Amino acid sequence: MKQVVTAVALVLTASMAQAADPVFGMWKTQVDDGAYAQVQIAPCGKKICGTIERTFNASGEYKSPNIGKKLVWDMAANGDGAYSGGKIWQPSTGKEYKSKMALSGDVLSVSGCWGIICKKQSWSRVK
Repeated sequence: MKQVVTAVALVLTASMAQAADPVFGMWKTQVDDGAYAQVQIAPCGKKICGTIERTFNASGEYKSPNIGKKLVWDMAANGDGAYSGGKIWQPSTGKEYKSKMALSGDVLSVSGCWGIICKKQSWSRVK
């Protein structure tokens, strides 16, 4: 019985640690090809994913066909605000890149690389 209680406690502790990750929440991307998005960063199994929730252009909010699509996936928390091992999709080009992120307060630095070509953005937390 003691082993079962210990196993349950370990699972709950791991789940609580993931639920408390400071990167979780809504983030505003930088403008890319005239538009930007609000992305919800949340647990995705044992990894971290970001899903497009809202989209905006110069005219304001609009209903992009990209709403509901994953923008970031398979990201792993490394501690101290560092995340790696994930992928990121650039809607304006349709390309996927290897990705990593770094969290500093309310700024999330996101980068994606394909070979030696890298693109970077700074996302801001939506309050």
